[in-house]
Amino acid sequence: MSGFWRGLLRLPLYFVLALATLWAAGALYFDLPVPWLRAPLALSYGVVMLAVLLFFKRPWRAMASVALGFAAVLAWWLTIKPAASRNWQPDVARQAWAQIQGDEITLHDVRNFEYRTETDFTPRWETRVVHLSTLTSVDLSITYWGSPWIAHPIVSFDFADSVPVAFSIETRKAEGQSYSVIAGLYRQYELTYIPADERDLIRLRTNYRKDEDVFLYRTTISLEHGRALFLAYLDRLNQLHERPEFYNQLTDNCTTDIRVVNKAARKGKVPPWNWRMLLNGKMDELLYERGGFDRSLPFAALKERSHINKKAQAADASADFSELIRAGLPDPMPSK
Repeated sequence: MSGFWRGLLRLPLYFVLALATLWAAGALYFDLPVPWLRAPLALSYGVVMLAVLLFFKRPWRAMASVALGFAAVLAWWLTIKPAASRNWQPDVARQAWAQIQGDEITLHDVRNFEYRTETDFTPRWETRVVHLSTLTSVDLSITYWGSPWIAHPIVSFDFADSVPVAFSIETRKAEGQSYSVIAGLYRQYELTYIPADERDLIRLRTNYRKDEDVFLYRTTISLEHGRALFLAYLDRLNQLHERPEFYNQLTDNCTTDIRVVNKAARKGKVPPWNWRMLLNGKMDELLYERGGFDRSLPFAALKERSHINKKAQAADASADFSELIRAGLPDPMPSK
C-alpha cells in the first residue's frame, strides 16, 4: 500500500513535468535559431525526457533529470531578445511614440491607411496633436471573428479638439509570418501598440475583413481616470518604442496589457481578476456587471444596439465616421 500511495502522490508531479517537457520541445521547435535543427532536436528532446520520466527505475531521480532538462531549455529561451530592426509587415512597420509637453500631446506615426481591400492599401502614417484637458470620453470596441469566447479589444479616446485616437494592442509580425495561437506561446512575435484613426482600426474590421463583428460601447469611466489611462497608454507606447518586448498568448497580449495600463492609471488599484479577462469574448459582460457601461438597458439589449457593422459600412470613409458609428448608443456622460 505504501508503494501505491507514493505512486499516487507522484502523479501530479508527472503531469506537471510532462507539460514542462511539451512546452520545452515547443520552444526548441519554434525558437531555435537554426531552422533545420528545430524539428529533430525538439522531437529528440521530447522523446528522451518522456522516456526518462516513464522508464527510469528511480522515480525521484527521473523527475529531477526531467526538471533539469526543462530548466536548461528555459534558461536558454530567456536569453532570446526581441529585435526592433526586423523586416516588418507594412501594417506594423512603424512603432509609434509620443511627446508630452504639459497639456499638449504629439503622437507620431499614427496609422490611418487608405484601404481598398484588407491586404491592398496605401500606408499613411500621421502626426496627431491632442490636448489632455479636452478628453470627453473613453470607448471600448470589441471584435469577434469566430468563437464568442475570444475577441479583440480596441480602446478609443475622444477629444473635443480631435477625432478619436484608437489603440489596438497586437502582434508585430515580420514579413512571411502568419499568426498562430501555439506560436504565440513562444518568442515568435513582438508586442506593438497601434494608435490609429478609427477609420483605420474599426473600418478595417467592419468593411474589409470578412465575418468580423464589432461592438462599440461608451464607457462610464470618469474623465480623471480617462486622462490617467491615456497617459498610461502613452507611457507603454514609449517603452515599446525604446525597448521592444515579446508578445505572449497567455501573459502579454491584447487583454492582459489593458489590465497593465489600467493598473498604472489607477496606481495599482484594479478590480479583482476574473476568468472573463482570459476568455475575453465575455469582457463586455464583465464590464457591464461592474458598472463600466450604461445600465439603463439589459445587457442583451445594449449589446444588440452596440453592434456597429452596418453603421460603419454606411459611414465608410466619411470624415464623420466616428460620430456616425456612435449614433444611437447610450451616452453615459462621464463625470469630470
